[in-house]
Amino acid sequence: MADRILTSAEVPAYIAERATLRDLIDPTTLTVAEVGDGNLNLVFVCADAAGRRLVLKQALPYVRLVGPEWPMTEQRAVREAAALRIHGALSEHVCGLLDFDPDAYVLALEDLSDHEVFRTRLNAGGAHEGVAERLAEYLADVAFGTSVDSLTEAEFRARAAAAINPELCEITEDLVFTEPFLGAERNSVRPVLDAAYAELRADRAWQAAAMAMKHTFLTTQETLLHGDLHTGSVFVRGGAHDGDLSVRAFDPEFACYGPIGFDLGMLWANLLFAGARAAALGEQGRAEALFGTLATSWDGFGARLRGHWPGRRAPERYPDSYLDGRLPAILADAFGFAGCEAARRTVGLAKVSDLETLDDDRYAVVGAAMLRLSRILLVDRATLTPARVAEAASALVGAEGRGPR
Repeated sequence: MADRILTSAEVPAYIAERATLRDLIDPTTLTVAEVGDGNLNLVFVCADAAGRRLVLKQALPYVRLVGPEWPMTEQRAVREAAALRIHGALSEHVCGLLDFDPDAYVLALEDLSDHEVFRTRLNAGGAHEGVAERLAEYLADVAFGTSVDSLTEAEFRARAAAAINPELCEITEDLVFTEPFLGAERNSVRPVLDAAYAELRADRAWQAAAMAMKHTFLTTQETLLHGDLHTGSVFVRGGAHDGDLSVRAFDPEFACYGPIGFDLGMLWANLLFAGARAAALGEQGRAEALFGTLATSWDGFGARLRGHWPGRRAPERYPDSYLDGRLPAILADAFGFAGCEAARRTVGLAKVSDLETLDDDRYAVVGAAMLRLSRILLVDRATLTPARVAEAASALVGAEGRGPR
């Protein structure tokens, strides 16, 4: 356990003690704001009189969302720092790591105050064009660069072992794969969604498909995952049309080796929430565009991975036909994981503001649609296409909206 838990008042002295940070920012003229609003950590935005800025993030020894009664290893900061280094070397779409203090479990990160959280932008009706596609490129870069496609078998196994993250993986296994489907005291929905959730809780095919995805998550090691890639863990700035679009993934503290489709699925489910919200607010064109990002991001992912493929380490073992067969399996996994996330973010402990900030009528529309979409994504995952998912999402939100109020 770290000897000290930082406060805003202590941050200047802490920075003064670390030579790497003293060279980046002046601790004697520092202003510090604690902005951590996540589930696990302290976050401090630091700026000096010359306008230089950085962010400090300290892992607490418990889950901040709940409190000290839910202890949590601070070693997650070690894994996050490693993931940022590795992912950052492979893609420009990653928050930069400036320093890591393994004794205090403090990461120093590039300041992205000129960006906004992607979920916040989406909820406000802001531009989304190009963001999912850039994130898909990031995931393809990492999928190739941290896999046996580009690493020796020995290096691959060593990296997978170094990235083991049992405590946070257990949170994922409970909150994403188990509790929404088998029930838990931490689950909750508003009364207007009780009937829809009860119907699915009695659906054995839905539960079995979720347990199959949990098994895949537990047993498949293909790439170094971000582990929690949703619209709330992405910073954006600018737009695709003005040439100033910047996209940065952050908070990979759930990083571990796992199935390539996992991060894609997490992202897609959250984009579906954003689209369903837009539809419920009467913004049908925007909803269709958001649903369509599954297809454009999948196309970008596949193209990016194919672009890396000529550089694979052992082409004599893995011909082009191998990748042709592998991509459909990744797609089916991504759909299944999206189905789990769609249910989890509707009924589980950590919900999404896309849904929770809606009034009861719209909440009922979006929540019921996302639960039914969860079933489609899980049970029919092997035969789906991104276009079919978009059609289903649009139809479900429309059907729920026309139903009894």
